[in-house]
Amino acid sequence: MYPISELAKLDLAKRGLKMDPDDLFNPNKKCLVDGICKVNGCTGSFVSSQGLIITNHHCAYRAIQSASTPARDLLQDGFSAKNQRMEIPAKGYTVRITESYQDVSPRVLSVVREEMTFVERTEAIEKRCKELEKEAEGKHSGQRAEVAEMFAGKTYVLFLYTYLTDIRLVFCPPASVGAFGGDIDNWEWPRHSGDFSFMRAYVAPDGSSADFDLNNVPYRPKRHIQVAPQGVNEEDFVFLLGYPGRTARHKTAAFLRYEEQVRLPHIAELYSWQIATMDEAGKNDRAVALKHTSRSRSLANVEKRSRGQLKGLQRAQIVAHRAAEEEKLQEFIMNDPARREKYGLLLNDIAAVYAEMTQKAPLEFHVEHLRSACRTLSFAFLIYDSAVERQKDDLERETAYMDRNFDQTVQRLILSHQDLHLPTDRIILTGMLQRLANVPEARQLKPLADVLTNRDRIPAFVDHLYQATQLDSKAFLTDALNKTPAELAASNDPFLQLIVALYPTYCELRERGKARDGRLGQLYGSLIEVKKAFLKRDFVPDANATLRMTLGHIRGYSPEDAVYKSPITTLKGVVDKTTGEAPFITPQRILDLYKAKQFGRFAHQTLGQVPVAILYDTDTTGGNSGSPIFNAQGQLVGVNFDRAYEATINDFAWNQSYSRSIGVDIRYVLWVTGEAYQAKHLLVEMGVH
Repeated sequence: MYPISELAKLDLAKRGLKMDPDDLFNPNKKCLVDGICKVNGCTGSFVSSQGLIITNHHCAYRAIQSASTPARDLLQDGFSAKNQRMEIPAKGYTVRITESYQDVSPRVLSVVREEMTFVERTEAIEKRCKELEKEAEGKHSGQRAEVAEMFAGKTYVLFLYTYLTDIRLVFCPPASVGAFGGDIDNWEWPRHSGDFSFMRAYVAPDGSSADFDLNNVPYRPKRHIQVAPQGVNEEDFVFLLGYPGRTARHKTAAFLRYEEQVRLPHIAELYSWQIATMDEAGKNDRAVALKHTSRSRSLANVEKRSRGQLKGLQRAQIVAHRAAEEEKLQEFIMNDPARREKYGLLLNDIAAVYAEMTQKAPLEFHVEHLRSACRTLSFAFLIYDSAVERQKDDLERETAYMDRNFDQTVQRLILSHQDLHLPTDRIILTGMLQRLANVPEARQLKPLADVLTNRDRIPAFVDHLYQATQLDSKAFLTDALNKTPAELAASNDPFLQLIVALYPTYCELRERGKARDGRLGQLYGSLIEVKKAFLKRDFVPDANATLRMTLGHIRGYSPEDAVYKSPITTLKGVVDKTTGEAPFITPQRILDLYKAKQFGRFAHQTLGQVPVAILYDTDTTGGNSGSPIFNAQGQLVGVNFDRAYEATINDFAWNQSYSRSIGVDIRYVLWVTGEAYQAKHLLVEMGVH
């Protein structure tokens, strides 16, 4: 996952690129990157001069769900705006376009002092990053600045973004197309999901970023991406641009062991239980199911990925391989007196941090997830936490509560609040308290000591919370956001009272996390130094939600002995999988077109079918959802949406033999949009006639 700052070092032509590498990214001229955007936590690309964006169905899912009701179910029926006036606001969505970057490592690290505690180190770096962001935004009106840590504790880059807030839903197929196969097929190959949607970005009439307004006009990107309706064939060269989230390839065996033995099993089990609880609550009530669907889908994605990562870590013996590499590194360190003095205890010191995290995990995990799993408790925490933080100077606040971010934080809260279903929330809180009662140290939490010691009192305790709370009222919620900490502490709302009592514990956990971040930042910075000396080469920094490029080929793989999986699936596979029962339902109009062989110009020349999904050996992770898949000429041939199950461990290690990513073929996108759902005006807008 090459940062855009590293592209000049690569011989891209030798690797298969047939466009001028300077046309990929150059802040001094229009280039391909100008057509790439970040859509919330996903990636998208502009496919017309009128701000039309293609991304994944699952990336637009929250907007689709928020606009759905049992009477107008866009998830079930899909949506197609016949003109721009019919496009639906995608509340809570933002779009960012990378404009420039600048290495600011010396300016960030200049605030670090030898005598600082680890918490002080973390907070000093955080504050300096905020200062640099505020300074950059002052110089570049209307743009958004973010400092990204590239190598932990060593290098920092300031990115400038165009930042757009009026985003609207244009077209989405039904979930039976966009999420065909559901969780059964998730992270699997072969895949037959039409995981795509279209959105549009709008700006004020003067071209400046603006919130939703009927007078706004479509954003005109500096460059939009040319769609290639001919698609791709096996072994074709492809590359992706996007915003991959987080990887951990420079972390130690101690970290991987912590993931394998502690964190991942906890996440997989806890999320599985929450999903089952929400599914049960909504199985006979579509209105309740709609409230849960976005969150349940998100948890299901992480839960299955976590199980895949556990399987991959064990199967590929990644911990053992990383430990063997570290033995050689330690030998290199110990063979030189100067290195031994500086780095001799480095790996042991890193391992000590993860040992402490492992020891404290049962209490910390359950206390943190008590707050996040129970929606009402999470609302109470955000209200009180924001009140405390907003008393501080802007640069001293936690990032979510700074003036530049607070409106968006509140908007996310309100969107989450509209999906609150108290009966389900009550079940989840009861279950979380029962889980917490199994942790002996939790009885030291005074506000919960009685019910955790006498767990038979949990139901009555939960009943009292929900019977007396007013946090299910949007008016009460928004009013509470304007109160001071003292006013909230005096509230008679039991959830607010509970959070006020638990708040010192959550502050302690936050400080403990910062101390670990400071310690590990310093240690991993030293690890990169000595690894460079040992291996005599530079490294690609771990993904961190900044713009990256990855390249490869349309290519199948062999996940196990005597099994080969080819890299292109077709509409025939959709029909063959269709059972008429979720998640394998196919709209009748698609079945009819298939039966009539009405494939138009979008049939694959040799397969004789409309291609649906494609497989390729590029390097992707979360955040690459929606990334455009380009051919060698820089034309759009697909949209990335997933990885194969074996590649869930990409976050820890990438391997040519089994790391495969999955995208929807552009021919299926165009066929579904233009032929099946007759939104041919969108094809015309994209220049596909």
